[in-house]
Amino acid sequence: MVKYINVRSRARNEFIDITDKIQEAIKDEGITSGICYIYVPHTTAGVTINEGADTSVQRDIQAALSRLIPFEADYSHREGNADAHIKSTLVGISKIVFVEDGKLLLGTWQAIYFCEFDGPRHRRVAVKIVKAVKAAS
Repeated sequence: MVKYINVRSRARNEFIDITDKIQEAIKDEGITSGICYIYVPHTTAGVTINEGADTSVQRDIQAALSRLIPFEADYSHREGNADAHIKSTLVGISKIVFVEDGKLLLGTWQAIYFCEFDGPRHRRVAVKIVKAVKAAS
């Protein structure tokens, strides 16, 4: 079953830590071992796993993306959000994380971030947790 996490961004470009919400979804499913699929069904947003202890890392990533892909450039797409589409493509819209002992198998400093590139908006993140199946002996 797919569970949806609601995310409300407050800025045009923003990284929102959704680690705890995903962990809560795993707990709700009661799965102790498996795989967690995280999918962002939007063309101007994404998801990444990166540093969770120092928020300056997210600011640095956002600043670097904005330098590489500026808001205003000679884009063909005239909706005014071409940069957001490009950032979404580069960052990606899905991640897979292992689940062990009922917890996301993340590194010590890792967190999962919803990446808003065309906010502020109300968004959804799809989460599917698949239970590990024991191999027959």
